[in-house]
Amino acid sequence: MILFDALRDNPGFLLFATGLLGLLVGSFLNVVILRLPRMMEQAWKSECREILELPAVEEQKISLMLPPSCCTNCGASIRAWQNIPVISWVLLRGKCAGCKTSISMQYPLVEAATGIMSAVCAWHFGWSLDLLAALLLTWTLITLAVIDLRTQLLPDSITLPLLWLGLALALVPVSVSLQNAVVGAIAGYLSLWSMFHLFRLLTGKEGMGYGDFKLFAALGAWLGWQMLPMIILLSSLVGAAVGGAMIVFRRQGKDIPMAFGPYLAAAGWIALIWGQQITDAYLAYSGIH
Repeated sequence: MILFDALRDNPGFLLFATGLLGLLVGSFLNVVILRLPRMMEQAWKSECREILELPAVEEQKISLMLPPSCCTNCGASIRAWQNIPVISWVLLRGKCAGCKTSISMQYPLVEAATGIMSAVCAWHFGWSLDLLAALLLTWTLITLAVIDLRTQLLPDSITLPLLWLGLALALVPVSVSLQNAVVGAIAGYLSLWSMFHLFRLLTGKEGMGYGDFKLFAALGAWLGWQMLPMIILLSSLVGAAVGGAMIVFRRQGKDIPMAFGPYLAAAGWIALIWGQQITDAYLAYSGIH
Protein backbone atom coordinates (compact mmCIF):
# COMPACT_ATOMS: atom_id res chain seq x y z
CA MET A 1 0.00 0.00 0.00
CA ILE A 2 2.85 2.39 0.80
CA LEU A 3 4.33 1.82 -2.67
CA PHE A 4 0.97 2.38 -4.35
CA ASP A 5 0.45 5.59 -2.39
CA ALA A 6 3.93 6.81 -3.40
CA LEU A 7 3.25 6.06 -7.05
CA ARG A 8 -0.08 7.86 -6.92
CA ASP A 9 1.00 10.92 -4.95
CA ASN A 10 4.55 11.47 -6.26
CA PRO A 11 4.73 11.96 -10.07
CA GLY A 12 8.53 12.02 -10.05
CA PHE A 13 8.73 8.69 -8.25
CA LEU A 14 6.16 7.23 -10.65
CA LEU A 15 8.28 8.27 -13.63
CA PHE A 16 11.43 6.84 -12.05
CA ALA A 17 9.79 3.56 -11.03
CA THR A 18 8.10 3.09 -14.41
CA GLY A 19 11.31 3.90 -16.28
CA LEU A 20 13.23 1.39 -14.15
CA LEU A 21 10.55 -1.22 -14.74
CA GLY A 22 10.80 -0.48 -18.45
CA LEU A 23 14.54 -1.14 -18.42
CA LEU A 24 13.99 -4.53 -16.80
CA VAL A 25 11.16 -5.39 -19.19
CA GLY A 26 13.36 -4.30 -22.10
CA SER A 27 15.91 -6.93 -21.11
CA PHE A 28 13.18 -9.58 -21.33
CA LEU A 29 11.92 -8.18 -24.62
CA ASN A 30 15.38 -8.80 -26.09
CA VAL A 31 14.96 -12.47 -25.17
CA VAL A 32 11.56 -12.60 -26.88
CA ILE A 33 12.90 -10.79 -29.96
CA LEU A 34 15.78 -13.22 -30.31
CA ARG A 35 14.11 -16.49 -29.39
CA LEU A 36 10.53 -16.32 -30.60
CA PRO A 37 11.44 -16.44 -34.33
CA ARG A 38 13.76 -19.37 -33.63
CA MET A 39 10.98 -21.14 -31.70
CA MET A 40 8.64 -20.56 -34.65
CA GLU A 41 11.24 -21.93 -37.08
CA GLN A 42 11.67 -25.06 -34.96
CA ALA A 43 7.90 -25.59 -34.89
CA TRP A 44 7.61 -25.11 -38.67
CA LYS A 45 10.41 -27.60 -39.36
CA SER A 46 8.83 -30.15 -37.04
CA GLU A 47 5.43 -29.76 -38.70
CA CYS A 48 6.96 -30.08 -42.17
CA ARG A 49 8.74 -33.29 -41.20
CA GLU A 50 5.48 -34.71 -39.87
CA ILE A 51 3.62 -33.82 -43.07
CA LEU A 52 6.38 -35.33 -45.22
CA GLU A 53 6.53 -38.36 -42.91
CA LEU A 54 10.23 -37.84 -42.27
CA PRO A 55 11.91 -39.04 -39.06
CA ALA A 56 12.13 -36.51 -36.27
CA VAL A 57 15.48 -34.76 -35.74
CA GLU A 58 16.84 -34.45 -32.23
CA GLU A 59 17.69 -30.85 -31.40
CA GLN A 60 17.74 -28.66 -28.34
CA LYS A 61 14.30 -27.20 -27.76
CA ILE A 62 14.26 -23.43 -27.40
CA SER A 63 11.86 -21.58 -25.12
CA LEU A 64 11.78 -18.11 -23.60
CA MET A 65 13.26 -19.54 -20.39
CA LEU A 66 15.56 -22.31 -21.59
CA PRO A 67 18.40 -22.62 -22.31
CA PRO A 68 19.85 -19.96 -19.98
CA SER A 69 21.24 -16.82 -21.63
CA CYS A 70 24.73 -17.21 -23.03
CA CYS A 71 27.10 -15.71 -25.58
CA THR A 72 26.01 -16.73 -29.06
CA ASN A 73 29.67 -17.08 -30.12
CA CYS A 74 31.51 -18.87 -27.30
CA GLY A 75 28.57 -20.19 -25.29
CA ALA A 76 29.74 -18.60 -22.03
CA SER A 77 26.93 -18.18 -19.49
CA ILE A 78 25.73 -14.65 -18.82
CA ARG A 79 26.25 -13.81 -15.15
CA ALA A 80 23.87 -11.64 -13.18
CA TRP A 81 26.14 -8.58 -13.20
CA GLN A 82 26.52 -8.94 -16.98
CA ASN A 83 22.76 -8.75 -17.44
CA ILE A 84 22.03 -5.34 -15.94
CA PRO A 85 20.08 -3.34 -18.54
CA VAL A 86 22.26 -0.85 -20.49
CA ILE A 87 24.86 -0.62 -17.68
CA SER A 88 26.35 -4.07 -18.31
CA TRP A 89 26.75 -3.35 -22.03
CA VAL A 90 28.59 -0.11 -21.20
CA LEU A 91 30.82 -1.77 -18.56
CA LEU A 92 31.69 -4.58 -20.97
CA ARG A 93 32.31 -1.99 -23.73
CA GLY A 94 29.92 -3.84 -25.97
CA LYS A 95 31.94 -7.09 -25.94
CA CYS A 96 31.56 -10.56 -24.45
CA ALA A 97 33.51 -10.92 -21.20
CA GLY A 98 34.88 -14.26 -22.40
CA CYS A 99 35.64 -14.20 -26.13
CA LYS A 100 35.46 -10.40 -26.65
CA THR A 101 33.03 -10.79 -29.53
CA SER A 102 31.01 -7.64 -30.12
CA ILE A 103 27.54 -7.59 -28.54
CA SER A 104 24.83 -6.17 -30.76
CA MET A 105 23.73 -2.59 -30.09
CA GLN A 106 20.20 -3.95 -30.22
CA TYR A 107 20.38 -4.99 -26.57
CA PRO A 108 21.03 -1.60 -24.93
CA LEU A 109 18.91 0.24 -27.51
CA VAL A 110 15.84 -1.91 -26.84
CA GLU A 111 16.36 -1.63 -23.08
CA ALA A 112 16.85 2.14 -23.19
CA ALA A 113 13.93 2.68 -25.57
CA THR A 114 11.65 0.56 -23.38
CA GLY A 115 12.68 2.48 -20.27
CA ILE A 116 12.22 5.91 -21.87
CA MET A 117 8.94 5.08 -23.59
CA SER A 118 7.58 3.56 -20.37
CA ALA A 119 8.45 6.76 -18.47
CA VAL A 120 6.72 8.83 -21.17
CA CYS A 121 3.58 6.71 -20.70
CA ALA A 122 3.73 7.38 -16.95
CA TRP A 123 4.14 11.11 -17.57
CA HIS A 124 1.18 11.15 -19.96
CA PHE A 125 -1.32 8.89 -18.17
CA GLY A 126 -0.32 9.15 -14.52
CA TRP A 127 -1.13 6.38 -12.04
CA SER A 128 -4.19 4.76 -13.62
CA LEU A 129 -5.54 1.72 -15.39
CA ASP A 130 -4.84 3.57 -18.64
CA LEU A 131 -1.14 3.56 -17.74
CA LEU A 132 -1.06 -0.21 -17.28
CA ALA A 133 -2.78 -0.69 -20.64
CA ALA A 134 -0.43 1.81 -22.33
CA LEU A 135 2.62 -0.01 -20.96
CA LEU A 136 1.40 -3.36 -22.29
CA LEU A 137 0.77 -1.83 -25.71
CA THR A 138 4.14 -0.05 -25.70
CA TRP A 139 6.13 -3.14 -24.79
CA THR A 140 4.30 -5.23 -27.39
CA LEU A 141 4.85 -2.66 -30.15
CA ILE A 142 8.58 -2.53 -29.37
CA THR A 143 8.79 -6.32 -29.59
CA LEU A 144 6.90 -6.50 -32.88
CA ALA A 145 8.87 -3.64 -34.43
CA VAL A 146 12.28 -5.18 -33.73
CA ILE A 147 11.23 -8.71 -34.71
CA ASP A 148 9.91 -7.34 -38.01
CA LEU A 149 13.14 -5.41 -38.59
CA ARG A 150 15.20 -8.54 -37.98
CA THR A 151 13.07 -11.17 -39.72
CA GLN A 152 10.25 -9.40 -41.63
CA LEU A 153 7.80 -11.39 -39.50
CA LEU A 154 4.94 -10.18 -37.30
CA PRO A 155 4.10 -13.32 -35.29
CA ASP A 156 0.43 -14.25 -34.91
CA SER A 157 1.28 -15.34 -31.37
CA ILE A 158 1.70 -11.62 -30.54
CA THR A 159 -0.52 -9.70 -32.98
CA LEU A 160 -3.69 -11.75 -32.41
CA PRO A 161 -3.59 -11.63 -28.57
CA LEU A 162 -2.89 -7.89 -28.88
CA LEU A 163 -6.00 -7.50 -31.04
CA TRP A 164 -8.23 -9.49 -28.68
CA LEU A 165 -6.86 -7.73 -25.61
CA GLY A 166 -7.66 -4.35 -27.18
CA LEU A 167 -11.24 -5.46 -27.78
CA ALA A 168 -11.50 -6.90 -24.26
CA LEU A 169 -10.25 -3.66 -22.67
CA ALA A 170 -12.89 -1.76 -24.63
CA LEU A 171 -15.50 -3.60 -22.55
CA VAL A 172 -14.29 -1.71 -19.45
CA PRO A 173 -13.71 0.68 -21.34
CA VAL A 174 -10.10 1.71 -20.76
CA SER A 175 -9.27 4.03 -23.65
CA VAL A 176 -12.01 3.77 -26.30
CA SER A 177 -15.61 2.57 -26.40
CA LEU A 178 -16.44 -0.95 -27.54
CA GLN A 179 -18.08 0.39 -30.69
CA ASN A 180 -15.01 2.43 -31.66
CA ALA A 181 -12.73 -0.52 -30.90
CA VAL A 182 -14.73 -2.99 -33.00
CA VAL A 183 -15.05 -0.57 -35.92
CA GLY A 184 -11.33 0.24 -35.56
CA ALA A 185 -10.34 -3.44 -35.71
CA ILE A 186 -12.53 -4.09 -38.76
CA ALA A 187 -11.48 -0.92 -40.57
CA GLY A 188 -7.81 -1.47 -39.75
CA TYR A 189 -7.74 -4.97 -41.19
CA LEU A 190 -9.91 -4.36 -44.24
CA SER A 191 -8.17 -1.14 -45.26
CA LEU A 192 -4.73 -2.72 -45.59
CA TRP A 193 -6.22 -5.94 -46.94
CA SER A 194 -7.90 -3.93 -49.72
CA MET A 195 -4.71 -1.99 -50.47
CA PHE A 196 -2.76 -5.27 -50.60
CA HIS A 197 -5.08 -6.84 -53.17
CA LEU A 198 -5.40 -3.66 -55.23
CA PHE A 199 -1.60 -3.31 -55.39
CA ARG A 200 -1.23 -6.98 -56.36
CA LEU A 201 -3.91 -6.59 -59.05
CA LEU A 202 -2.16 -3.55 -60.54
CA THR A 203 1.47 -4.70 -60.26
CA GLY A 204 1.38 -8.46 -59.83
CA LYS A 205 3.44 -8.07 -56.63
CA GLU A 206 2.65 -8.30 -52.93
CA GLY A 207 3.22 -4.96 -51.24
CA MET A 208 2.97 -6.10 -47.61
CA GLY A 209 2.31 -9.12 -45.43
CA TYR A 210 -0.78 -10.29 -43.58
CA GLY A 211 0.93 -9.51 -40.29
CA ASP A 212 0.63 -5.81 -41.14
CA PHE A 213 -3.15 -6.21 -41.49
CA LYS A 214 -3.39 -7.79 -38.05
CA LEU A 215 -1.17 -5.19 -36.41
CA PHE A 216 -3.20 -2.34 -37.93
CA ALA A 217 -6.40 -4.05 -36.77
CA ALA A 218 -4.95 -4.33 -33.26
CA LEU A 219 -4.09 -0.62 -33.26
CA GLY A 220 -7.64 0.13 -34.35
CA ALA A 221 -8.97 -1.96 -31.46
CA TRP A 222 -6.74 -0.20 -28.93
CA LEU A 223 -7.01 3.39 -30.19
CA GLY A 224 -10.30 3.47 -32.08
CA TRP A 225 -11.04 3.96 -35.76
CA GLN A 226 -10.52 7.74 -35.47
CA MET A 227 -6.75 7.28 -35.12
CA LEU A 228 -6.32 5.01 -38.14
CA PRO A 229 -5.93 7.75 -40.80
CA MET A 230 -3.20 9.45 -38.73
CA ILE A 231 -1.38 6.16 -38.13
CA ILE A 232 -1.37 5.10 -41.78
CA LEU A 233 -0.34 8.59 -42.92
CA LEU A 234 2.55 8.86 -40.45
CA SER A 235 3.77 5.32 -41.09
CA SER A 236 3.59 5.73 -44.87
CA LEU A 237 5.45 9.05 -44.86
CA VAL A 238 8.23 7.78 -42.60
CA GLY A 239 8.44 4.46 -44.46
CA ALA A 240 8.70 6.24 -47.82
CA ALA A 241 11.40 8.60 -46.48
CA VAL A 242 13.46 5.78 -44.95
CA GLY A 243 13.05 3.58 -48.02
CA GLY A 244 14.10 6.41 -50.33
CA ALA A 245 17.12 7.16 -48.18
CA MET A 246 18.18 3.48 -48.22
CA ILE A 247 17.93 3.40 -52.00
CA VAL A 248 19.98 6.60 -52.39
CA PHE A 249 22.62 6.20 -49.70
CA ARG A 250 22.90 2.41 -49.39
CA ARG A 251 22.06 1.73 -53.03
CA GLN A 252 19.47 -0.81 -51.97
CA GLY A 253 17.46 -2.19 -54.86
CA LYS A 254 13.88 -1.03 -55.24
CA ASP A 255 12.64 -4.63 -55.34
CA ILE A 256 14.18 -5.60 -51.98
CA PRO A 257 11.33 -5.93 -49.44
CA MET A 258 11.27 -3.58 -46.45
CA ALA A 259 9.46 -4.23 -43.17
CA PHE A 260 6.42 -1.96 -42.72
CA GLY A 261 5.56 -3.14 -39.20
CA PRO A 262 8.08 -0.89 -37.41
CA TYR A 263 6.55 2.21 -38.99
CA LEU A 264 3.03 1.10 -38.07
CA ALA A 265 4.21 0.41 -34.51
CA ALA A 266 5.97 3.79 -34.20
CA ALA A 267 2.99 5.69 -35.61
CA GLY A 268 0.65 3.75 -33.33
CA TRP A 269 2.68 4.70 -30.27
CA ILE A 270 2.76 8.36 -31.32
CA ALA A 271 -1.03 8.21 -31.69
CA LEU A 272 -1.30 6.64 -28.23
CA ILE A 273 0.58 9.50 -26.58
CA TRP A 274 -0.05 12.55 -28.76
CA GLY A 275 -2.85 11.48 -31.09
CA GLN A 276 -5.51 13.74 -29.63
CA GLN A 277 -3.20 16.78 -29.61
CA ILE A 278 -2.18 16.16 -33.23
CA THR A 279 -5.83 15.79 -34.26
CA ASP A 280 -6.86 18.95 -32.40
CA ALA A 281 -4.00 20.91 -33.94
CA TYR A 282 -4.92 19.73 -37.42
CA LEU A 283 -8.57 20.63 -36.96
CA ALA A 284 -7.64 24.05 -35.60
CA TYR A 285 -5.29 24.65 -38.54
CA SER A 286 -7.93 23.52 -41.03
CA GLY A 287 -10.50 25.81 -39.43
CA ILE A 288 -8.23 28.85 -39.71
CA HIS A 289 -7.27 28.13 -43.29
